[in-house]
Amino acid sequence: METMTSIASSPEKSSTHEINCDVLIVGAGAGGLSAAVTAAYHGLNVVVVEKAPVCGGATSWSGGWMWAPRNPLARADGVNEDVQEPRTYLESQLDGNFRADKVDALLEAAPRMVGFFESKTSLQFTPGKWVADIHGKAPGAGTGHRSVAPKPINKRSFSKELQAKMRKQLYETSFLGMGIMAGPDLQKFLRASRGDIKGILHAAWRVSFHLWDLLTHRAGTQLVNGTALIGRLMKSADDLGVDIRVNAPARELIHDDGGRVVGATVDTPEGPVRIHAARGTVLATGGFPNDKARRIELFPHETGADHHTLAPASTEGDGLTLGERAGGHIDRSLASPVAWCPVSLVPYANGKTGVFPHIADRGKPGIIGVLRNGRRFVNEANGYHDYVLGMVNAVPEGEPVESWLIADHTFQRRYPLGMSKPRPIPTFLYVRNGYLTRGRTIEELARKCGIDPVGLATTVARFNVHAREGVDPDFERGETQFNRYSGDPTVTPNPSLAPIETGPFYAVKVVPGSFGTFMGLETDAEARVVDDGGKPIAGLYAVGTDQASVFGGHYPSGGINIGPAMTFGYVAGRHLAGATAYEDDDAALG
Repeated sequence: METMTSIASSPEKSSTHEINCDVLIVGAGAGGLSAAVTAAYHGLNVVVVEKAPVCGGATSWSGGWMWAPRNPLARADGVNEDVQEPRTYLESQLDGNFRADKVDALLEAAPRMVGFFESKTSLQFTPGKWVADIHGKAPGAGTGHRSVAPKPINKRSFSKELQAKMRKQLYETSFLGMGIMAGPDLQKFLRASRGDIKGILHAAWRVSFHLWDLLTHRAGTQLVNGTALIGRLMKSADDLGVDIRVNAPARELIHDDGGRVVGATVDTPEGPVRIHAARGTVLATGGFPNDKARRIELFPHETGADHHTLAPASTEGDGLTLGERAGGHIDRSLASPVAWCPVSLVPYANGKTGVFPHIADRGKPGIIGVLRNGRRFVNEANGYHDYVLGMVNAVPEGEPVESWLIADHTFQRRYPLGMSKPRPIPTFLYVRNGYLTRGRTIEELARKCGIDPVGLATTVARFNVHAREGVDPDFERGETQFNRYSGDPTVTPNPSLAPIETGPFYAVKVVPGSFGTFMGLETDAEARVVDDGGKPIAGLYAVGTDQASVFGGHYPSGGINIGPAMTFGYVAGRHLAGATAYEDDDAALG
């Protein structure tokens, strides 16, 4: 077997249970695959081990957007921000959690990451021209062009082996298993529900194509959002010879005599395998959203015991455990341990329960969120993290953390209300299974939900008066570009506001959920895990949600999980390869 300080010539078995490589990646989400592709591009031999039977983690079930200011696509559209602009925004948002070294590393590397993948791999992007930062009144807030998403791709262009390792679209955020891309694709579907002929033609074409796939391939083949991101990353890794192994959880890190991390012991269907990584090991297992013990310890307000996450069941804190055993520690100073998302629970006929993330509905005109007392508590059109944070802070201690989204018949037929779809999908399907509650009047709806009827009637009456005028004196809804784009541009004077007045009325119960966790291993600006004294642990890196959030537990914009995951994966891959200067990637910046 080769010595630990040399570079393996190829990923090979030196005996039945020994493998040598240059870099070992533990976890095949966005961060892990970003590191794998980057390291492989720079000539290293890379092995990726994934605990689950498929790759992608929570990223596969996300919108796939990533926050990457000053990226080449923005520059191509004539948007040339100075780095101080997004930096100023983060300074205003992160407050005491602003770490200049990591923020500066992110802002320096993010546009180069986009340029690298766009110009040198199969990962291609579409610009987020309309995607504004969430808190638009803050200094330095962006009004667009700071985010990118993966271009759709048909998975029939992948090998059968890769297809078998890909996680499918999350059913709750699909239509009959068909993903709908955030942005223009979704807007056209919503226009179809209002009878817009172009929207109807677009929806008919997309659905017909999907039904043909189901008939001929027994599954949809058009990948969008997070599935497209992971698919493109997997294809890029495969093109570069990366060895991706599924059903392979890492159980223990391997150290040499000097204490350096030089690989891991991995369980496989064939038995335990020791994988020796000469350059280093990257932890990218997806944080701890399904580790109940850590949730109870770290989450606030009794939200940890019965938490509903959008992350796969395999995200049980494995990377954090491995990192702590090696001398790392979890950064507990973050403002929030978790990236909150409001979710509703979907009962299915087979007895299972789905988890639906409320992303698109809350900002549409004609909907409000209320607590058991019938009162609003937040600007519903702000980010999903803000909604749950407001709910957690507003519910009295000892009461269940829950709220209800309230809308009328006009809203329900025009827009999605959680899992329920607008016309032409019938409403009774969701009322009959108990997902939606329906009432002829606001007071009847309140009584059925267990909400204070007087409180809800008073709240709706006040909201309606101001909604007709296009203002929200209580929470300033619709006053930022983020709010307005979340609304309906055909509604005036405020695309995010409309009265709730046409019965019957509907409610869906919402509880705290998440897209993943923020608290992770503390790292330095090169994504190296550090010990209690801040010294890097030789040979050990952490990216994605195994790494403590660079945003300090705050949620300033969409894509702030995947953006840093991709960026610090890129940073780690370059560092492992010894690529210390950015000159080779700067040409792609434009």
